Amino acid sequence: MIILGIDPGVATVGFGIINESGGAQKLRRYGVVTTPPGMRLALRLTQIRNDISELIATFKPDAMAVEELFFNTNLKTAVAVAHGRAAVILAGEEHGVPMFEYTPLQVKKAVVGYGHATKKQVMDMVRRLLSMDEPPKPDDAADALAVAICHARFSNSLMNLEGEGVCSTI
Repeated sequence: MIILGIDPGVATVGFGIINESGGAQKLRRYGVVTTPPGMRLALRLTQIRNDISELIATFKPDAMAVEELFFNTNLKTAVAVAHGRAAVILAGEEHGVPMFEYTPLQVKKAVVGYGHATKKQVMDMVRRLLSMDEPPKPDDAADALAVAICHARFSNSLMNLEGEGVCSTI
């Protein structure tokens, strides 16, 4: 199974593409989609949608995993990230890719085994799980790979296979 993990945003959208087979994950590609700060919001969102669409067309993922938003202080930032997330979801829907969402707590627990793990712990486990020499950079790309690994693990879990609903579809 090919999984496209996404860490949503507007200025920077992290993406990570992995292969999952028999409980093992293998790195395909990771990086970021960036948009210039001076660009109008509508154009930034269009660029995000187009770039994610290009990734989907190139790698043909079987599933797309998107991190849920979690903000408790800055509403303006939350709204901007929500716009970027919507552009990502639109691209997935246009290509008919099944989409799933995970909270940051679920991602950390799936990757590290502890829902309150630090960013450094998550990045180190992503490096180990994907047999990388160095932790992936930038942070947005590392987070996207963690989301993809999270989906690989949850999609194979007994709870999900038994219909317990550990992952939710968008």
